[in-house]
Amino acid sequence: MIEEQIEIPMPAGTADAFVCRPEGERRWPGVIYLTDIGGIRPVFHDMARRLAAEGYVVLMPNVFYRTARPPVFEHKPGASEEQFRKRFAELTAPLSPEAIESDALAWLSVLDRHASVTAGAKIGVAGYCYTGGVAMRTAAALPERVAAAASFHGGGLATDAPSSPHLLLPRIQAQLYFGHAVRDRSMPEEAIRKLDSALGEWGGVYQSEIYDGAYHSWTVPDSPVYNQLQAERAFSKLTELFARALR
Repeated sequence: MIEEQIEIPMPAGTADAFVCRPEGERRWPGVIYLTDIGGIRPVFHDMARRLAAEGYVVLMPNVFYRTARPPVFEHKPGASEEQFRKRFAELTAPLSPEAIESDALAWLSVLDRHASVTAGAKIGVAGYCYTGGVAMRTAAALPERVAAAASFHGGGLATDAPSSPHLLLPRIQAQLYFGHAVRDRSMPEEAIRKLDSALGEWGGVYQSEIYDGAYHSWTVPDSPVYNQLQAERAFSKLTELFARALR
């Protein structure tokens, strides 16, 4: 595995990022890989490496560069729900829809300039937790380039707000995959139904499913509710989506 730590000139400063790819001289499809609210950390390095080993150049940018460099969100013993919400708000407040879409253009430019990425080819994007919605916004911002987008335990994907990600569907041309948690306060069953209804009206290629017995953040090995069996299923769904749309 070939790995790089890079700095990306961004619309609002400079973002750190992790890039990994298989060894060899050939070119590979590019993927934008977005962390959960915990940001870039060793467990996500491992997840990115595993995806890259399937034959991709994986770019994992610091989505929260406007606020902090890793570790962006440290879970301290005894931390309260109020402290969590305060830090969550600090990290996400600068990420307006316009800010996310401008960031997506910068991420694409990194892949387009990378010597190991197939020039001008379709790309994929995956998001976890908060960045499930960021993945959708990326697909909407780059409809001619993003051929596949996935969200795992994504929150706030279908709300009554005028900026709700599900309202972006008419702009999206990618194949979509949504893996939902059970009893997820950030994406309750009524929100899943709202999203599924919008997906049906959209008419594109998609899959949306609830993972039995899997709670919010089940895919991430450092999560207290990590579910290895269902995390493996999620990884299989992701690689199937990318193989179908990007190969």
